[in-house]
Amino acid sequence: MPEGHTVHRIARLHREAFAGRGVRVTSPQGRFAAGAARLDGRTLDDVEAYGKQLFYRFGSDILHIHLGLVGKFLIYHGEAPAPTAGTRLSIAAGETVAYLAGPMVCELIDPDTEKQIVAGLGPDPLGGGTEEQFAAMVARRSAPIGAALLDQSVIAGVGNVYRAEALFLCGIHPDRPARALQPREVACLWRTIAGAMRLGERLGRIVTVSPEEVGAASPEDLAASDDERLYAYRRAGLPCRRCATELRAWTVGARTITACPHCQPPHPLRRTVQDGPAGATEEVRGC
Repeated sequence: MPEGHTVHRIARLHREAFAGRGVRVTSPQGRFAAGAARLDGRTLDDVEAYGKQLFYRFGSDILHIHLGLVGKFLIYHGEAPAPTAGTRLSIAAGETVAYLAGPMVCELIDPDTEKQIVAGLGPDPLGGGTEEQFAAMVARRSAPIGAALLDQSVIAGVGNVYRAEALFLCGIHPDRPARALQPREVACLWRTIAGAMRLGERLGRIVTVSPEEVGAASPEDLAASDDERLYAYRRAGLPCRRCATELRAWTVGARTITACPHCQPPHPLRRTVQDGPAGATEEVRGC
């Protein structure tokens, strides 16, 4: 399923291509024929994303799209191929056309329904959400943090890749109860996810590895790689990039997650307080 950076990137690209213009809307597949006929020829006011939800605004009519597991948009500038038989929606203006196939949701809604959808979601790091909102959501969850991060009512837009990478970068074991995390750990998760999502929206791919750690010149170079751009996701059995310990995978929140047993310890640690008196320690509570 596309994660939040992909959905926000789609919103930006479609806003640039179609907002403020009269658009041609059709449903080659036929499953959205009535909705397409209602929108065809009208001006698209704006396109916004929240979490994994897309909202195309045509006055009081809002086209709501959720890509789900297999949904995909293809956008063409200039001559485009004919839409496939499975194309649910076609949006076109000038020489630009976008084809949508396989969405979980493609429907017309009103503003009140949009508000209800968004109200059921947690803060979106790319959609105006705040660290304080995220912290409040985490504090209410007794579930493992690895499961809580996939709960869209806790944080909107995070999927399996971002949760694995953020937990690794923050040194947090996926099985630790969410509400047992320290404030600095919750802050680390929010800031890490937000930064990675901003970069992913720009690059079009998730890149979490620091370029200098793998001898790359920039995140753009890593975006072209399938081998070096991530720390943990789908790297079970491989050595940790930071400590060389073999990464392990198991199921958390009904999805497979990979983590480093050394860098993400499952039990409380006592760590030296860098800014305190010599020998001072602080308790880091885990599960």
